[in-house]
Amino acid sequence: MSQRNSAPSNACSQQVAPAEPDEPVIPKETPLPWKQIIPLVAMRLAEPINFTLILPFLYKMIEDFGVAETPKDISYYASMMFMSFSISQAMTVMYWGRLSDRIGRRPVLIAGLIGTLAVSILFGVCKTFSMALLVRLVAGVFAGNAAVMKSAMAEIADDTNRSRMMALLPLTWNVGSMVGSGVGGVFSNPAQQLPGLFGNNKLFIFFPYLLPCLIGSTVAAFGLVVGLLNFKETLIRPTQPAPEANVGSTESSPLLGQSAATGVAPAKQNSMRSLLTPLVLRVMVTNALMCLAYTMCDQLYPIFAATDPRDGGLGLDPRSIGISLGIEGIVVVYIQLVVYPRLERKYGVLYCYRRGLSFAIPYLVSMPFLSVIALHLQNQAGTSAASMLAEKIAMWAILMSLMTMRITSSVMAFTSINMMITNMAPTRADLGFMNGTQQLAMSVVRIFAPIVSGSLWSWSIKHSFPFPFNSHFVWMLSTVLIAIVLKLSYRIPDSVNKFAADQPKPVACAEESDE
Repeated sequence: MSQRNSAPSNACSQQVAPAEPDEPVIPKETPLPWKQIIPLVAMRLAEPINFTLILPFLYKMIEDFGVAETPKDISYYASMMFMSFSISQAMTVMYWGRLSDRIGRRPVLIAGLIGTLAVSILFGVCKTFSMALLVRLVAGVFAGNAAVMKSAMAEIADDTNRSRMMALLPLTWNVGSMVGSGVGGVFSNPAQQLPGLFGNNKLFIFFPYLLPCLIGSTVAAFGLVVGLLNFKETLIRPTQPAPEANVGSTESSPLLGQSAATGVAPAKQNSMRSLLTPLVLRVMVTNALMCLAYTMCDQLYPIFAATDPRDGGLGLDPRSIGISLGIEGIVVVYIQLVVYPRLERKYGVLYCYRRGLSFAIPYLVSMPFLSVIALHLQNQAGTSAASMLAEKIAMWAILMSLMTMRITSSVMAFTSINMMITNMAPTRADLGFMNGTQQLAMSVVRIFAPIVSGSLWSWSIKHSFPFPFNSHFVWMLSTVLIAIVLKLSYRIPDSVNKFAADQPKPVACAEESDE
């Protein structure tokens, strides 16, 4: 080959395979852009609070509707409530994600908050099961903000701070879930639970579940105002042609609100077929199976906790259920902000994913055995107060230990899978599609998970089957699913540890022959 041809070829090879330094250099972490993060977090809080505040009182609410023939049938109707939400979410979440790729993240987030605010109030005034089911169906339509927020968070991050920033979204979810569960447990039926404040309030006597829903809608209104006033669009729009613009700086690229003003055009969106590669599909499958296992048990837990110990439950009242769901939030902050980012930067996303799955197995196996202690407490009613107190403390200590294990597992597994999906997007313009596809897969799974767990729970406690087909059955089934996902995770390559959209792209070089 002539000298004229060898020079370009050499230049190309340098771009494809740059020389590696003798010692790896750990880049300094870019400061977090709090002016954008705080509005995102404020908007994000609305969804977990409004989703989880119904959990402590859902069993009692369905009982009040009078649709269940026996208490053992309540879990079936509760699963229908969860399923209706997931059906509408699955039908709309990809639309919201792709729409945000076109018109921007901000207007889509605002629309979702307005919808959440309205349906939260409507749920509080439901007096029939069919009305509550319809409201939950509408609520799912406006539950697409999670995927859009993942895209926005990825757009204001870089490789040095992405793990910390992406961890903020599940942290917000878990803290919001803690608050929502507490609100639902403490403020449901306030005329009876808080008679000194609301004993004579006719509104809350007639609508016993309105007060927690009003609190949830207030949180949505707060997020809406903060978002309108402070959140800046993160999706780059072309302001002028700039085909030769340099967009490679990792220090400036996260500040997309500023980049939009420089005339940098967004990358062209890839086709759906090109995005759904075998690796992406493999990760999506593990994500769906993991989501199925967690959702089955997470949405069964409030029913399990409220069920009579003689039927394999814990026999807790709504306030105790709210406390048990809320107290784990103390652990979340430390794990999400301190433990996870350190592990991710040292070992990578994939390592954290596998460790999170590993933590789930002992929690799932152990949880149903708590009903033995609850049944013993129930049978010891009227005996020594000191003895009962000691046993009750022991039960709560074990319960909180298991819930801490659950939240640790959930934080590590879901934060990691979120980062893997984001990391696999080839360009920033495809983030909405990738996160929307993930949310779609999770929403489809969440359609079936509640009805499967609810139906199997009702079936298992109605019949006197031996272990593991008794009240342990749903928990054991989830354990098997998690074990399968853990096995599949070892077929995922280490390439998911890096954000593909910011990685150098190979330059195609045409070979020129001598003439």
